[in-house]
Formats: sequence, structure tokens, C-alpha cells
Amino acid sequence: MPRAKQTMDGNTAAAHVAYAYTDVAAIYPITPSSPMADSVDQWSAAGQKNIFGNQVKVVEMESEAGAAGAVHGSLGAGAVTTTFTASQGLLLMIPNMYKIAAEQLPCVFDVSARTVATQSLNIFGDHSDVMACRQTGFAMLVESSVQEVMDLSPVAHLCAIEGKVPFLNFFDGFRTSHEYQKIEKWDYADLKEMCNMEAVEEFRKKALNPESPKMRGSHENGDVFFQHREACNSVYNALPAVVEKYMAKINAKLGTNYDLFNYYGAADADRVIVAMGSICDVADEVIDYLNAKGEKVGIVKVRLYRPWVSSALLKVLPKTAKKVAVLDRTKEPGSLGEPLYLDVAATLREAGLNDIVLTGGRYGLGSKDTPPSSIFALYKELEKDQPKERFTLGITDDVTFLSLPEVKPAPITAAAGTKECKFWGLGGDGTVGANKNSIKIIGDNTDMYAQAYFDYDSKKSGGVTMSHLRFGHTPIKSTYLIRKANFVACHNPAYIRKYNMVQELVDGGTFLLNCPWDMEGLEKHLPGQVKKFIADHNINFYTIDGVKIGIETGMGPTRINTILQSAFFELTGIIPAEKANELMKAAAKATSSQNQPKKADAKPKKKRFAFLSAVRSEMRRVTWPTKQDVLQWTGVVVLALLFFGVFVTILDDWVVTPILLAISSLSGLGA
Repeated sequence: MPRAKQTMDGNTAAAHVAYAYTDVAAIYPITPSSPMADSVDQWSAAGQKNIFGNQVKVVEMESEAGAAGAVHGSLGAGAVTTTFTASQGLLLMIPNMYKIAAEQLPCVFDVSARTVATQSLNIFGDHSDVMACRQTGFAMLVESSVQEVMDLSPVAHLCAIEGKVPFLNFFDGFRTSHEYQKIEKWDYADLKEMCNMEAVEEFRKKALNPESPKMRGSHENGDVFFQHREACNSVYNALPAVVEKYMAKINAKLGTNYDLFNYYGAADADRVIVAMGSICDVADEVIDYLNAKGEKVGIVKVRLYRPWVSSALLKVLPKTAKKVAVLDRTKEPGSLGEPLYLDVAATLREAGLNDIVLTGGRYGLGSKDTPPSSIFALYKELEKDQPKERFTLGITDDVTFLSLPEVKPAPITAAAGTKECKFWGLGGDGTVGANKNSIKIIGDNTDMYAQAYFDYDSKKSGGVTMSHLRFGHTPIKSTYLIRKANFVACHNPAYIRKYNMVQELVDGGTFLLNCPWDMEGLEKHLPGQVKKFIADHNINFYTIDGVKIGIETGMGPTRINTILQSAFFELTGIIPAEKANELMKAAAKATSSQNQPKKADAKPKKKRFAFLSAVRSEMRRVTWPTKQDVLQWTGVVVLALLFFGVFVTILDDWVVTPILLAISSLSGLGA
């Protein structure tokens, strides 16, 4: 089934589906889930209809606990309800989650999984928040990429309605929630077609109503509480079949093969990883590389984490597997192992698969990047007769020595032909916003796949921002930071002496520096190693004075993001410059209209985009002698010196010496 393509982030994908199946959204903002609630609020205000033909009623509460209470009350009134949260916000909802699950009320909590503060606050991603909820009775569905968020989020909503179990639908905070990808999106007609409207009506008929009173939330003593608590077993036992039913509906529409667990890799793999979340795409790249070299490796991807279905895991685990490594993105101090590891261990034990060597490790806490080098290290560790029973990836543990040594330099595993670009900016200077527009322009106006991820300081405004953009003609699975780029731009000249940014370029790559320096200034301010790298690696080096252009064209000295965005399109040629300029104008106008009152844009239209014509003329290419040039000139000088030496010798032997002898002879005659 063909679907429209659009470039969006994971939060937008989740919100797109949630809006379709929601009567009421009770919200309270918390990073990184806030954009989901914001999108739903904007769409509701704009009059957008859900599949029930209504605008979603959005209610912002005064805390996450209040939002959870509002969800509970709304469900009691017969409204299909959704909320969006993460981290401590999710923990504040736990008391209500127990009640919602036990009362079998159909709702979905969309969670961009985020670190729970421990020794310090961390606003970035891991699974410590969702793992704290696995005992609440919520079913737990997990996605690994932006496309999967779009594809599988309907499963959570549809199964909650028909299966009478609330769902916690989660994906990695920032790495998936804020990553932009060009994806295929659902049409609401297809979402409506899959919805069991009879189940919706049945739920609404059970709403609390004084005309037909019901009792809920009573008090029970020990004589009956246990028995009543066990009565829900049949609902949870039946739920996996409901999930499989709706995954099958989606597979039929999309041609996919989503299941409770999915396996990727060699059919006869002897080393297998079990994981969930964005790390699965990194593993896919490494698996493709290793299997092409004749190795036999694979990964089991968890889709439905709760209820846990052991038979579904055993069905996809290769019979040839000898060693299994389970990856958890959380830490439970003092435990025998982390949650996913313990589930897999119990599954293998109960199945009598005691010959399989099982190991467990942690990765990615607090959004620690997990590049291919970490996955290579794990598969290398599994080659050993006795791999580490417990390990960590991506760090150097010099205290308890659990870390695995990274494979460096790691082979390049990204799809062939993928172009990678990195932008260094200052939080608040508009670099991130401009790059969001850039990736949308590339994704929505070319036939290329596109990906963007933004790595920034938790201070956000005033901190360092690094924008990672990839694009190519094959799907992009590289859910890790760019280490070697085809294009690097430095939007803040102060960074050139603080960070090794040109060293991140491939040979022959392009470096754009925003600075006011002429050639003399560059000689003075650029560190020697930067100039040497540019020369030795044949880097195409350009400078542009964005501040000067901004002042001269009325943009101002600080908001120069669109100027540098134009320079990027000019240098890379991804889109013809004139077309790119028109698309940038449209994107800038749209962004401005969202972020500012209309009266705030008082600049004359012609002057507002006058900078576009100035970029090409103001950009300067800078050249230093390359290593080859130096060698050539050295050769020329050496040859010149040799010829000069030979010439002097000949001159001495054939001219100077005879003259001196003649003079000497004449002097002797005179005497």
C-alpha cells in the first residue's frame, strides 16, 4: 500500500497516530516528550479531526501526577484518552497507572524514554523510566526507529481498545524522539479501517453515569483481594494474540513482517544479540558487514516487552545459537542482572537451553552514543570460549573493569553512497532550526532518504550544538553520531581553537568556517594542526562572514543561521541553488509564523531575503599548499640546487680554473 512520504521526527510520528485515536489528551510538558503534546495541541486548535470525526480535547494540567489523574478520570467518563511523558514525569504517574491497568481502561502513554536522575540530573535518553513501570500492569510496546514509531504506534492504541489493557508505547528519547527521518506516514482512513468500533462503543457504554450507577475502586480485605487480583490473568494471557492480530493487519497493508520479536541476521547464526530500541539499527549495519565477511551473527529485536511471551522469543532465536548477549539500556544496582537479561535468562532456563552461553550488558545510559565500534566489540567478545558474564559498552570502566575494548578504527558500515554532514553551532543561534529546515527540504523535495540528529548541551541556549545530517539513495539506519563527514561547518569561529572539527572530515571533504578573517587573519587564528590537516588531506576550505552579511542585509549580527544554510546548499549542490533558495524562503516564513506574532516581522520582504544573493559573492575559497604541492616544490628546489651545484662545478673546472692558471702564468713571466 503506497503511503505519502514526509520528513519528521519520532515525536511527530507518535503524535500523528495518537491524534487519530484520541478523544482527550491530558498533558504536562517534560523533555523530550513535550513536542508530542505540543503537536496534538496545535492540531486540535487548528480544527483537525480524529478518526471519530472530532477535535481532540486537550487539557494541560499542573503536574504529571495531575495529568495521570485526569487520564484516569477521563477514561472513567468513557473518553479514549492519551498522555505523553518521560522520566520523573512518568514516575509521578505510576500510582494512577496501577489503577488504570487494574480497571482495564484503554489508554496509551506515549513515552520518549529518558534517564531518571540518579547521582545527577540527565535529560537524555535511556530506559530507566519505562523499566520502573513494568510492574504496573501496562502492556509495553517498543519501537526502534522513526518509521517504526509511525508503523507500530497504531498497535498500542488498537490493542488497548480491543484487549482492555492500557499500553505504554515507548521509543528512545532524543535518539528516536528528536531524530528526523524521511518516512511513510499513515492516512487516517487506513487507521480508521483497522479500528474495532464495536469495542470503542462497548468501552463508552461502561462510562460512569448517574443514570446507570456502577461501583469502582472499592476496598477489599485479604479474604478476597488475592483471588480478585489473579482474575486479570486471562486478559493478559489473551493480549499477545490481539497484538499479533493487529501487527498482521499492519503487515498486510505495508508489506512488513512486524512480530512480537523479530530476528535479523544469518539463519544459522552462532552469536546473537537480544535488544530493543534504536541500537537495533546500529546492530543491523554491523550484522550486514560481518555476515558479508563470512561470519554468522544476528539480533533478536523485542517489540512487545510486556506481556513477555517466551514462546515468541524461542520461535525466532536461531537453533544454531551458541552464545547470546542481552543488552539493557538501564542499570539496577545490586541486581543479578538488568530486566531484559533476566527475562531472557528465565526463558532459556525454562526451555532447557542450558548449553547456550548467556551474557548481559549495559549500554547507552544518559544517551551515551553506541556506534558500530561497540557492536563489533561485543561480537568479538562473544568469539571467546568464556566471554564476560557482565559487561558495559561505549565507556572505559577503570573501576570494576566491565567495559569491552572498542574496535577502532571500526569499519564503515553506513549504506554505500550516504553523504554525512556535521554543523557546529551555538545554542540559540538558529543552527539547529536551520538544519531541521534543511533536512526537510532535502527529504521532501528530492528522491533521497534523509536523517538528522541534534546533539546538544543540556543548557541548550548558549551551549555547543552539533547537528548530524545524512542523506542518500538507500534507507539510513545509522542511529549514531557522525565520526567522519563529507562536509563540516563551524558557525562559531571561537570553536576552531577548542574542538577538533576539521579532523572529522574525510579526505577531499569540504570545510566551511564562519569568520571575519582575511588570509592574514586565518594565518594568525587557525591552529597549525588545522592548517596542516587541511593541506595534507586535500580539504576544500571556504570562509564566509555571516555576521557582515547579516548586518548589511538587515538580518542582524546573531541570527545568521539561514545565511549559512544557503552556503551549505551552495557548496554541496544537493539541490540546485536557485531552487534551494526558494524552498529556504518558504521554510523560513513557516518557521517565523509559528514562532512569532505576525506583526513582529516588520522587515520589507525584499530586504528579508537579500542575503541569498550575497552568499555566493561573499564566500571565499582558501588554499594552502597541499602535501603534494610541498613535495613537488621541494623536488623543484632540490633539482635547482643540484643543477646550480653542477653548474658551479663546471664553471669552476672549465672557466675559473683556466683563467686563474693563465693569470698565474702571466705573473710568472713578468717576474
